[in-house]
Amino acid sequence: MTQHFDAPEYALRKSRAIAAIRSEGLDALLMFAPESQYWICGYDTFGFALFQCLVLTAKGDLHLLTRNPDLRQARLTSTLPDAEIHIWDDVEGMNPAADLARLLSDLGVSGRIGYEGQTAGLMDYNGQQVRALIPDLVESTEIIRAQRRIKSNAEVDMHRRAAALSDDALDAGIAATRAGAFEGDILAAMQGAVFKGGGDYAGNEFIIGSGEGALLCRYFSGRRHLDPSDQLTLEWSGAYARYHAAMMRTVIVGEPSDSHKRMHAACAEALQACEAAIQPGKPMGDVFVAHAKVFDKHGFSHARLKACGYGMGAIYNPIWVDFPMFYEGNPLLMQANQVFFLHMILMDSDSGDAMTLGHSVLVKPDGIERLSRHGLGLITC
Repeated sequence: MTQHFDAPEYALRKSRAIAAIRSEGLDALLMFAPESQYWICGYDTFGFALFQCLVLTAKGDLHLLTRNPDLRQARLTSTLPDAEIHIWDDVEGMNPAADLARLLSDLGVSGRIGYEGQTAGLMDYNGQQVRALIPDLVESTEIIRAQRRIKSNAEVDMHRRAAALSDDALDAGIAATRAGAFEGDILAAMQGAVFKGGGDYAGNEFIIGSGEGALLCRYFSGRRHLDPSDQLTLEWSGAYARYHAAMMRTVIVGEPSDSHKRMHAACAEALQACEAAIQPGKPMGDVFVAHAKVFDKHGFSHARLKACGYGMGAIYNPIWVDFPMFYEGNPLLMQANQVFFLHMILMDSDSGDAMTLGHSVLVKPDGIERLSRHGLGLITC
């Protein structure tokens, strides 16, 4: 077995989920999000790209419907016994939604049924099939997502391990960065450090861009060699047992310009202001306001983004973002034992300069704890 948590941990999660389902007046919840499936029973696969659903009833029944290639995946990674694993067949004209409807009937589910619709685990085509055969579904993505936000001590330990891998990746990336270095070698060093440390692929590609590409905060295809005077933006995350702790840096190759120094100083001040604004019981929008005030004060309102971070967790492709995000007016209250990634990003298209600074933090009863061992200084190579 390859579950990463002990039986009491999974039992507690399941009991919390059942209580949440009952409190919403639901007879069952259809979990399509791979994060929900992983959290409640350890089931770990990218098979969600096709069709699979984990059913949890208000009575406590937990059953998985998936494809044959994931049968052994479920046996090895999840807490589910064979009797709770159901397979839909790959045959012409198949409709796994019909298998799901039959499973619900067999389980005696006939009341209000919730489902997770805000997930890459349920593409629109499959969602239409499900809603056609199981009418009057109630959108309930938030039920398990809300449970997952508050991390247990065991989960916090996974985030700490992920953060250590992120630090190792930064060390490896810096060691490979110099004038003339190939971006592919830098990426290989960073990803290799995560794998050598026992980590996983992250929920999305590591982001790298130099020159004008340093102003992009998305991965794109195509590698280049660094110039003698260059800027290199990196955004990455170590991942351990699927748990993430993202980081972000812009590294300067050669002598940093006055513009880069000013931008970095603003990023460092903004990051510390955001950390100070993270308090249990306070709305997430406060953190965005702290970020915006600093950047605007320094004259960078034109270069900042409309969000400055988001939740971290055990997350799957296509992105490692574990919602919610820090954006203007977000009323969601922060809570102790949440993990957030704070990213301070300045992309100045007028000057062509970029600067970023970010790391992951754990919310404590009286503030935050930085999970990274790296400081906030400007990195030059």
